[in-house]
Amino acid sequence: MKRPLAVAALLGALTVAAAAGTYTVQPGDTLYRIATRAGVSVDALRAANDLPGDTISVGQTLKLPDAAAPGAPGRPPGAPASTPPRTPAAPIATQRVGGVTVRTPTSLRAGEAFTVRLSGTDAARATVRFPSEVGEDVRAPNEALTPFGAAGEYSVLGRVVLGKTTPVTYEIKVGDATLRGSIPVTGLSQRVQNLNLPPNISKKLTDPGKAAEDAAVNKAYERRTPQAWTRPFQPALRTSAVASSFGQPRTYVAGGPVLYHYGLDYPARTGTPVTAVNDGTVVLAGTYPVRGGLVVIDHGAGVTSLYFHQSKLLVKVGQKVTRGQQIGLVGTTGLSNGPHLHLELRVRGEATDARDWYNRLLP
Repeated sequence: MKRPLAVAALLGALTVAAAAGTYTVQPGDTLYRIATRAGVSVDALRAANDLPGDTISVGQTLKLPDAAAPGAPGRPPGAPASTPPRTPAAPIATQRVGGVTVRTPTSLRAGEAFTVRLSGTDAARATVRFPSEVGEDVRAPNEALTPFGAAGEYSVLGRVVLGKTTPVTYEIKVGDATLRGSIPVTGLSQRVQNLNLPPNISKKLTDPGKAAEDAAVNKAYERRTPQAWTRPFQPALRTSAVASSFGQPRTYVAGGPVLYHYGLDYPARTGTPVTAVNDGTVVLAGTYPVRGGLVVIDHGAGVTSLYFHQSKLLVKVGQKVTRGQQIGLVGTTGLSNGPHLHLELRVRGEATDARDWYNRLLP
């Protein structure tokens, strides 16, 4: 399908501007839209232009950071741009309960996935709960979790809900023995991002089909299947440029509620291959009002990956996929104002930072 002439012209103008290092704001532009199309973060674009907020004016000339787009000067086509550094993993605390050695992080941050590691001959018999989830806005709070693994080395995955700053508490039972503990949590301290999406895009937030879309996704989160992966997770795209970071508080329309960004936005040209981050089973594949062209993969152990806004889907529900297998093409369908992939990695339905999984078997 051909793009409308105005959109095609805008994309062409931005491509030329990226090479020149500047961009002139057009009617309907927002900082988010410009950053997404240019392949940079909103924070980087704001900093490059000394902007105190997200307000821009038609005709305003913006400086584009060096990593503005694939093919920009100083970066070969297809080479990854920089990714904001991740916080180093916290030290591990070691304890024992019922003959089982338990290892847990000593600190966590909001939106983080983490692993409780259990070793010993009775590790498979342990039951793990997170009582601090009671009363929080999480799915299946304080669920009794059975460790997964083999040969005396087992794991249970935890998640820290976005917005949380109170400690995560855990309870581990092995037979009649019980171990209780807590892990402090820090917030992300990100400024609110005001997208101010145009009405033709923001109206999708109230689309009558959104309720059915959310119900289908939530059903996928309820799955509890065996661990399907045996290799480290990998990015879904070759690029590492992030236009909007995980956990960013944002408004979609002026005066609208502040919501969290539950994934990572990777700007890329329409048609760029999207690949599975790891082995699993496709449990959802279709086009929806908000998430657009969507694929959801169940990796087992309560882990699901979601791929939004695709222009074409190349897999079907029930299909087994392998790490790195192409599952679709980047697009700008659903609640999107520029071609990009929105990627989510969730633990029992709660959003976690995908970068915590890259090049690791477990977060």
